[in-house]
Amino acid sequence: MAGPIALLTDFGLDDAYVGVMKGVILRIDPRAVIIDLCHQVAPQGIAEGAFLLATSYRYFDPSTIFVAVIDPGVGSERRPIALKTPHGTFVGPDNGLFGPIAERFGARATDDAGRLSLAGSEVEGVILANDRYFLPEVSATFHGRDVFAPVAAHLSVGVPLAGLGPVLTDLVALPVAGPARRGRDLVGHVVHVDRFGNLITDLTGADLRRFARPTVFVAGGKIAEISHHYAERTGLLALVGSSGYLEVAIAGASAATALGLKVGDEVVLRDASRSEP
Repeated sequence: MAGPIALLTDFGLDDAYVGVMKGVILRIDPRAVIIDLCHQVAPQGIAEGAFLLATSYRYFDPSTIFVAVIDPGVGSERRPIALKTPHGTFVGPDNGLFGPIAERFGARATDDAGRLSLAGSEVEGVILANDRYFLPEVSATFHGRDVFAPVAAHLSVGVPLAGLGPVLTDLVALPVAGPARRGRDLVGHVVHVDRFGNLITDLTGADLRRFARPTVFVAGGKIAEISHHYAERTGLLALVGSSGYLEVAIAGASAATALGLKVGDEVVLRDASRSEP
């Protein structure tokens, strides 16, 4: 039995884009179960979309087909692809969206900077080239509707991955670097701002454990203790959230608004015994 089709986009819900994609899927597979994972990714927010996808997929059944459309290069030479992993099939543009997931299943950096090799990994990939599984007319600006949605629906009704196009041997790595050392500091970045204004970073609980007394420096201030939950203290706090990543928050308020921070801004971990920046 086919699994659900989960949609992740930067389309928002003010326009008809998401609804039209669902209509295309249901026209091909009327029995499809469609799940809205998220449609509020920041426009062109490839790194944010990759983060949300990489922290969400494992909570779905392995039969799930994920359609991710954050696609600023739509209509260009960027490749449309599909990947099959031990925990889900992924359909969308080859622009870094699927890099973190491919790495989790064994994809490795190549000598060609910015690319990941699928050789020896648990990832099977194809380039979407068989237009039999697209809509009859393909727009240069809406591959979510004309390519990715119909491909996902055809996969849902049993079309094999190999029938969609030639083998994919490598893919684009996420173009945003993860946490990096700066002296004895570990410098991370905000990768997502949730609806509550919590600043979710790419620093993990494991990163915190590398410091005897971790202190978080952000927006010119510091947080000397790591909390366990949002109501533990008033004012600015830091905690490891439900996805296992360090968050900066303010109980009952928006940390993003209060600090004036956005995706891409730095958050620094330093041992409390060291002097402040």
